[in-house]
Amino acid sequence: MEQGQTTFKRELLAVLPSLRAFAISLTGRHDQADDLVQDTIMKAWAKQEQFEMGTNMKAWLFTILRNELYSKMRKRGREVQDSDGIFTENLAQHPSQYGSLDMQDFKKALEKLPDEQREAIILVGASGFSYEEAAEICGCALGTIKSRVNRARQRLQELLQVSGESDYGPDSISAPITSRAFAS
Repeated sequence: MEQGQTTFKRELLAVLPSLRAFAISLTGRHDQADDLVQDTIMKAWAKQEQFEMGTNMKAWLFTILRNELYSKMRKRGREVQDSDGIFTENLAQHPSQYGSLDMQDFKKALEKLPDEQREAIILVGASGFSYEEAAEICGCALGTIKSRVNRARQRLQELLQVSGESDYGPDSISAPITSRAFAS
């Protein structure tokens, strides 16, 4: 294996955890995310001569993954959509901890966002991309990404009924218990 291919492979492998996390956040299913990441890596490997060493490998791979996801979504046009989560709720098991419930509520709220807003907030808020990098990945203007993230944040606050810091953490009944448990 020549030096350029070794460097490419090393950079590609370093991005895998972030790539998988992004795929999971977009698909909501680990099995689909793993398939999507595998397809992305296969395409990237086949097109490695198109990647310019020294540029942003992470952004390049995220763009490939995003395009691959949209291609698959177009092909799956006949599947049953579960926008309201009715089918999912019937399969879900209630978690035993508050954090799990909060995360479940957050995931449901995230799924209710328009695709563009969800994608923008995941790229900027969860994946750590700058607004500029997210705009490049999505192929849109910087102002568009900033607007999408802002609208996504506002909509999530509405859906989760969050109005301030007091809405985070344990409720008034649980707070005294958790305060005692973690007191030194």
